[in-house]
Amino acid sequence: MRFDALHEEPCSILRPLALLGDRWTLVLLRQAFAGVRRFEHFQSSLGVSRSMLAQRLTRLVDAGVLSRSAYRDARRTRYEYRLTEKGLDLYPVLMALRAWGDKYLAPDGPFVHYRHTGCGGQVGVRLCCDTCGDEVTARDVTPDPGPGSVDLLADVDAHRAAQRRHPAGDLAGDVLIGEPDLGEDLRA
Repeated sequence: MRFDALHEEPCSILRPLALLGDRWTLVLLRQAFAGVRRFEHFQSSLGVSRSMLAQRLTRLVDAGVLSRSAYRDARRTRYEYRLTEKGLDLYPVLMALRAWGDKYLAPDGPFVHYRHTGCGGQVGVRLCCDTCGDEVTARDVTPDPGPGSVDLLADVDAHRAAQRRHPAGDLAGDVLIGEPDLGEDLRA
């Protein structure tokens, strides 16, 4: 698997990683969620080169994550970048990364607290069942093939057969394809 070909992989984790998984993109999105919209403000807040920033912004615009609209300052036409609906849908992803970072990489505590403007309560991240509302962890979830996985079923079967031949196989792969005994393995 090559990083430059992740967008072709039949995986809903690898495809976003192909778009978002470089050194600058998530930081750029963090700034967009903080209200940064103009090229020069992105550049000054991130310290990234103009060419790198232009490349990342163009890629996010082309992917529909940001929109680009012209405005005129005293000297020339410039552009601002705003999160689209597709971009706004990345908010839970950034908040999940923040929560993980707060838990494991901030020994003195969170750098920022996020409060709900409606009630003032602290905002957290949780996964829950769409049907019953129960909070879930990796131990509570069994992945099933979705409509986009028709061509993958043979690969899943081959992976499971390989796992039976080599039981100490790839735990991450087991989690993603729903190895039937994984729940017990994780609880052990």
